[in-house]
Amino acid sequence: MNPLHPAVLTGDSVFRIHWILGTDRLLAVCHCGAEREFEDPVLLWDWLLGHPDDHQTGLEPDPAVTPQPLHEVFA
Repeated sequence: MNPLHPAVLTGDSVFRIHWILGTDRLLAVCHCGAEREFEDPVLLWDWLLGHPDDHQTGLEPDPAVTPQPLHEVFA
């Protein structure tokens, strides 16, 4: 856990979902410590509830979403 999403509860059934301010993206945090960004909440829940398949510690981008350069986002 990092300061942006401190652990309040712990356990094998605690999942966290954070809205990334200023975007339409969500950050999913699994109880195992794996993190991944999503735009689609259905894919997010499939990933979280599919633990431990494809969960790795560290931030993983949603493969279905390609990030836009900031100059395009704020244009």
